[in-house]
Amino acid sequence: MRSSPFRHTVGSQTYQFPDLQALMARATPLRSGDLLAGVAAGSARERVAAQMALAEVPLTRFLSDALVPYEEDEVTRLILDTHDTAAFAPVRHLTVGDFRNWLLSDAADSAALAALAPGITPEMAAAVSKAMRNQDLILVAKKCRVVTAFRNTIGLPGRMATRLQPNHPTDDATGIAASMLDGLLYGSGDAVIGINPASDNVAQVVQLVTMLDAVIRRYDIPTQSCVLTHVTNTLQAIEQGAPVDLVFQSIGGTEATNSSFGLNLALLAEARSAALSLGRGTVGDNVMYFETGQGSALSANAHHGLDQQTCEARAYAVARHFKPLLVNTVVGFIGPEYLFDAKQITRAGLEDHFCGKLLGLPMGCDVCYTNHAEADQNDMDVLLTLLGVAGCNFVMGIPGSDDIMLNYQTTSFHDALYVRRVLGLRPAPEFEAWLQRMQIFHEHPDGLRLGVQLPDVFADAVRRMA
Repeated sequence: MRSSPFRHTVGSQTYQFPDLQALMARATPLRSGDLLAGVAAGSARERVAAQMALAEVPLTRFLSDALVPYEEDEVTRLILDTHDTAAFAPVRHLTVGDFRNWLLSDAADSAALAALAPGITPEMAAAVSKAMRNQDLILVAKKCRVVTAFRNTIGLPGRMATRLQPNHPTDDATGIAASMLDGLLYGSGDAVIGINPASDNVAQVVQLVTMLDAVIRRYDIPTQSCVLTHVTNTLQAIEQGAPVDLVFQSIGGTEATNSSFGLNLALLAEARSAALSLGRGTVGDNVMYFETGQGSALSANAHHGLDQQTCEARAYAVARHFKPLLVNTVVGFIGPEYLFDAKQITRAGLEDHFCGKLLGLPMGCDVCYTNHAEADQNDMDVLLTLLGVAGCNFVMGIPGSDDIMLNYQTTSFHDALYVRRVLGLRPAPEFEAWLQRMQIFHEHPDGLRLGVQLPDVFADAVRRMA
């Protein structure tokens, strides 16, 4: 069902928005993807009018006005059919603006937000984010605590994990091993040791998974591995007996987007069931790893006229349904056609983190940009710091910030050390204990510090790679 028109007057001019879909799009902070799609506000005044009109919309309106038709989209059906009315009850009477005020109040503490999460739809989260400044997004996300576990525990207060990303342009085992060792020696890898394979076939997936498993077992590392291949490849690898820890998949916020990725909800359910059957977790059973990013629906022409941030939030409903260990918004990877510059990338990263956390997801962020975007590493330093303040569950760790296989710029092992040190954050507790046991880190009056020499246990590995 489509909404009736919305109106708001700014000064002497009255702006009209034909439906809730258009209102959401016009209220979105400026970004190049929405301009490309033709759904953005035509001026700053129109954007303000839309934000003010959106603030007056009751939250219940999002349960009656589906932005993507229920009959046409399995993601919409998932959102509405699994909505928890009991969890929603405490805020059911609020408008979007009232909801913003409540979220910023002391009444919305961590316990209240955790209880509320199953009652919030992605569209509600996206709507309230559009009425928030960056500091509001940070404040509320900081209060949201989402804890998951597999071989270690991710998301505890005062912790920030990292994905060790040892990609190599030819999947060379020695090159991957060198990057892994480098990352481990800087305390990276507690979220996951995850490889984007250069050659995406099942035999290569099995080889890489087996190699990662061997390293984890040899050094008794309390972490998990993942090869970021298509979910059907991972299913075949499991069938062949490969030691799969986590199942990865890129997902989107509409059925058509997911179809463009070659998947549907039933396939994700099958993959999760297969991973659970292996029983490889030691402290938890969160076995899924999802990646998302603003602009994926538009690039697949599968956005149904929605703004890209609302589409992104809808992807989080898909993720939430499968109880993941990790969800990662690859915020600047898709290019300046969708997020033009550092200001847009920063805003998108904070929005994504906020919406995911509000919906109860273990959100991380690939703080990144492509070389043709109007951004640089100083901009990424700013976003990394803001996300650290906001309680982001994990970030990426890559040698020198430069992924030599995917050809984009992200955060390095040193960047993770920086944000942990400046904000007093620590690795996952099980991984931290391992780092100290292996003499990689040691306790210092000012917090954890790197050891002063190469631990003996790794010396032989370094000699063999030299």
